[in-house]
Amino acid sequence: MSLKKSWLESANAPGCEFPLNNLPYGVFDAGAGARMGVAIGDCVLDVAAVDHGLDAALFADPSWNAVMAAGPEVWAALRARLMELLGNDAHRDAVSEHLVALSGVALKMPFAVSEYTDFYASRHHATNVGTIFRGAENALPPNWLSIPIGYNGRASSVVVSGSDVRRPWGQLKGPQDDAPRFAPCARFDLELELGAIVGTGSEGMVSVADADAMIFGYVLLNDWSARDIQAWEYQPLGPFQAKATATTISPWIVTAAALAPFRVDTPARERDLLPYLREPGPMLYDISLSVGLAPEGADEQIISRTNYSEMYYSAAQQLCHHTTSGCPMRTGDLLGSGTISGADQGARGSLLEMSWGGKEPITVSGTQRSFLEDGDTLTLYGAAEGDGYRIGFGACTGTVLPATPQPEWTKQESTT
Repeated sequence: MSLKKSWLESANAPGCEFPLNNLPYGVFDAGAGARMGVAIGDCVLDVAAVDHGLDAALFADPSWNAVMAAGPEVWAALRARLMELLGNDAHRDAVSEHLVALSGVALKMPFAVSEYTDFYASRHHATNVGTIFRGAENALPPNWLSIPIGYNGRASSVVVSGSDVRRPWGQLKGPQDDAPRFAPCARFDLELELGAIVGTGSEGMVSVADADAMIFGYVLLNDWSARDIQAWEYQPLGPFQAKATATTISPWIVTAAALAPFRVDTPARERDLLPYLREPGPMLYDISLSVGLAPEGADEQIISRTNYSEMYYSAAQQLCHHTTSGCPMRTGDLLGSGTISGADQGARGSLLEMSWGGKEPITVSGTQRSFLEDGDTLTLYGAAEGDGYRIGFGACTGTVLPATPQPEWTKQESTT
């Protein structure tokens, strides 16, 4: 597919993240309150203010949940109407007055997160992490090649790009420590992920094909992780407080429709999946991803480049598996892909892997990093590259703030 031309010239510029082919959905505030918007070129369109041809109630609240719940027919109708309004010069005068420069708006959470589940579905990541902690011979858990592994996270901790993230406190115990202690996390990390957003809910089991049709769109996702808290707490039930600090998402929902031309197959399986998990067609996307790290006061450096096509399980497979217990899925459920890592050292999606558990620090803008330091700014980038156009997600950014002062009631009691 080639570039679809808009009468808004900035949308046709080389390298533009938001051409007419994209039309991602977000929520913006230009100074008069939050509004639902669609990014086009260097502007955002106030969707509720134009003749969108749909029930105005869908746009009454500054959140995309109502549109998502309305289902695929409404999604398709809205996308087609927006393409007409922004692609046909006959609508230029009527629509132009409802465009606002992106440089002059604040971007908000694009939807209300109902539930949040995070997966562990990149083979390279799982192999690297398993090798670090258990050795190469025991890297993958016995079930990993058969089942999408995940855990239920905190929807309340999901924040939009640009939100600061404070270093967490937690219970820590190193391998040489006689007893645990309460202290700020010293091994704070990022995880480069893609988040799938459930549009229409479900009751009971759904197939992979039906799950794919339920997904409204995707966001970049940084699952901030406290590795030292996690190391002490994770047995036997897995991550808990180590993953509850924050999860940052990009501000624009890139729709599944916009990504459709970039579908690719999941990798060859060395172990057959059970029939319910087998894909009816390509379920991943060719989306280039990168991670930028800027130490406080220093320039940003790209520390990783990878691709979403590296995943072993697709979002549709993850969603299908999520429903097998009869677990209802809701509009606004967010599914994290799990850290996306490639085969090469420069394609690892977490500092845990990049520094090999802290044993091999990397150099970033002249400073050493095994894990994140206070003042570090992390930015995730992602885009699918078409024939003369790109489908961008916008930046997914967060800055690490120091831990809060320690409350008196958490301090160690004197033994003297």
